[in-house]
Amino acid sequence: MNFARPVLVLLAATVTQVCYINDAQAAQQSPLLGMWSLDVEQMQAPAEMRPKSVTITFAEAGEDKWSTKVSIVAPDDSVREMTGIYALGGTAAPIAGDQLEADTAAVTTPLPNVMLLALAKEGHPASTRLYTVSSDGGLMTEKAVSWDDKGTPIIRTNIFRRNSP
Repeated sequence: MNFARPVLVLLAATVTQVCYINDAQAAQQSPLLGMWSLDVEQMQAPAEMRPKSVTITFAEAGEDKWSTKVSIVAPDDSVREMTGIYALGGTAAPIAGDQLEADTAAVTTPLPNVMLLALAKEGHPASTRLYTVSSDGGLMTEKAVSWDDKGTPIIRTNIFRRNSP
């Protein structure tokens, strides 16, 4: 009996299956991943209160975990940086670096192009942010919900543009 033909068929089927799995994984990769820059000119804040720049980088950090790095350059050129690694299932994780706004984050991605981020500071709610990526993958919209001193909710919209690789 010639075993070469069944072995070649099995090998071809295996290679096809591996390619399919890799394509499926690539197709499921979130368009949120990558580096994003805030379109400072479109901010709702007065020009004198806007930062010079804000970048957010989302990256994979192991099995069902992502990392985030936020860098904010103020008008006086001072820099604030925050980083975190978290599970995508909504479990709270600490934020390292500048903790002016928050010291803890919880994240979930209900859709590949949507991320919900809940932030807390010293055990109290700080803000909630909803990120969505446009269908062409070039724009990310941030809806940031916070509260003023009287407890009135405020929703800000920020537009980020994907940085070129």
